[in-house]
Amino acid sequence: MDSIGGFALRTRTSLGFEEAIEKITGLLQEQGFGILTEIDVQATLKAKLGINTSPYRILGACNPPFAHRALEAEPLVGVLLPCNVVVWDEGDSRVVAALEPNIMAKVIDNETLGEVAREVSARIKTALTAFEQG
Repeated sequence: MDSIGGFALRTRTSLGFEEAIEKITGLLQEQGFGILTEIDVQATLKAKLGINTSPYRILGACNPPFAHRALEAEPLVGVLLPCNVVVWDEGDSRVVAALEPNIMAKVIDNETLGEVAREVSARIKTALTAFEQG
C-alpha cells in the first residue's frame, strides 16, 4: 500500500474487477464500515454521454459511530463524507484506493476530528493491508 500525496491510500491486485470490489467491501465490513453508496462510473458515462470507458466504481464507505463523532465535532466535515473507496482497471491489474481520513484533520482544525480521523485511518489501512495480503 502506498500513500498518494497525503490524500489517498492505494494498492493493486490481479483479482478481477468484481472480485476486487467484493473483497474490499468484505474487509471494510470487518472494520465496521458499510457501503452507503455505489456509483458505477462506467455505466453512468455510457448512459449519460454514450462514452465507453473501463470499469470504475466509487464506494461510499461509512462507519456510523465514527461518522457521528466526526459530525458532532464539526458538522462541516459532512462535505468530506462518506469515505470514498475507488476501484478501477489499470492495465492487467485493478487499483483499489481510499481517501486518507487524516486529510480531514488537515483541512479542518478540530482536535476531536483529528482523533476520529486517526482511528478511521487505522481501520482503512487495516482493510487495505488485509486486501494486499490475501
